[in-house]
Amino acid sequence: MKVLHFFKTYYPDSLGGIEQLIYQLAEGGRSLGIDAQVLSLSPRGRFRDQMVGRHRVHGSALDLYLASTGFSLSVFRDFRALAAEADIVHYHFPWPFMDLVHFASRLRKPSLLTYHSDIIKQQTLLKLYRPLMSCFMRSVDHIVATSPNYLATSAVLGQYRDKVSVIPIGLDPGPGASAERLAYWRARCGQRFFLFVGALRYYKGLHILLDAMAGVDYPLLIIGAGPIEHELKAQAQALGLRHVQFLGALPDADKCALLQLCHAVVFPSHLRSEAFGISLLEGAMHGKPMLSSEIGTGTSYINIHGETGLVVPPSDPLALRQAMTLLWQDAALAQACGARARARYQQCFTASRMVARYAELYRQLLAGRSC
Repeated sequence: MKVLHFFKTYYPDSLGGIEQLIYQLAEGGRSLGIDAQVLSLSPRGRFRDQMVGRHRVHGSALDLYLASTGFSLSVFRDFRALAAEADIVHYHFPWPFMDLVHFASRLRKPSLLTYHSDIIKQQTLLKLYRPLMSCFMRSVDHIVATSPNYLATSAVLGQYRDKVSVIPIGLDPGPGASAERLAYWRARCGQRFFLFVGALRYYKGLHILLDAMAGVDYPLLIIGAGPIEHELKAQAQALGLRHVQFLGALPDADKCALLQLCHAVVFPSHLRSEAFGISLLEGAMHGKPMLSSEIGTGTSYINIHGETGLVVPPSDPLALRQAMTLLWQDAALAQACGARARARYQQCFTASRMVARYAELYRQLLAGRSC
């Protein structure tokens, strides 16, 4: 079975949750007889048949990037050629330009759309895009939501419930951190600290987390880089937060070591742009208690209040500080939440479980078209 994944960006040009999901599907599907390829736009220009892991990746030249949307003239030809060789085309939403490519290509193959997020920030442009989006959503054969929480709270998904199923994102735990990296970070940071992992973007709620850290001395390590990094560092300096460390982007080996060492994972995203929260899932995978905000998305599907961690109202520094204090002071609670988080990961969020469910959906789509 040949599957073509189509999204605006992919490894090695960018790192993110959608890229990680595509990677897990492409790699994990090989054992189930799925030959997955990926087409994206690349600032490096047009290329073909580069290997990422054990799957092939193709790039069309990125000509313009505007309002979080990549545009390309060459991708129309590239998509048409690659889609002709595929049995199924797997789209990843949102990317408005993708809709245009889909219709211009007059696709006649079974199509699947993973709905990663509502469009939150570009509300003015959304009004112009909505008619095209509606046509696109109607035209695909099936839609996948990444959590029941997002399906229940998305006005867009609610219009297509008859063809929506839920398949949560899954992760492969990988080999774990080496003794060398664990020793390095243990010597540098100890092994009792809060940890944030993620891009430093507006919807991550890090400004709320920094406000919550004012007046307490719990160590906090922040892994990640992004457009508001300078602003956050200035805020931390203004608040006198000497116990907060910005570590920048780190290799996976170091991130894994810090996830193993940390006391708890804190994830204060306060807007629905945070549709799932893979960094939370990484914390659960490592058996860590979690702190997050209730925003009606997959974050509260991963982190269940009182079971795997604590969930607080969004944009509430005081509530976040109180939750951090509770987990810091109550070691038994933190340990129990971490153990339940690990168990929930194994039950619901493994990569093998996700890949198997997508593979079954692919087979159903092919069978439906053949009938």
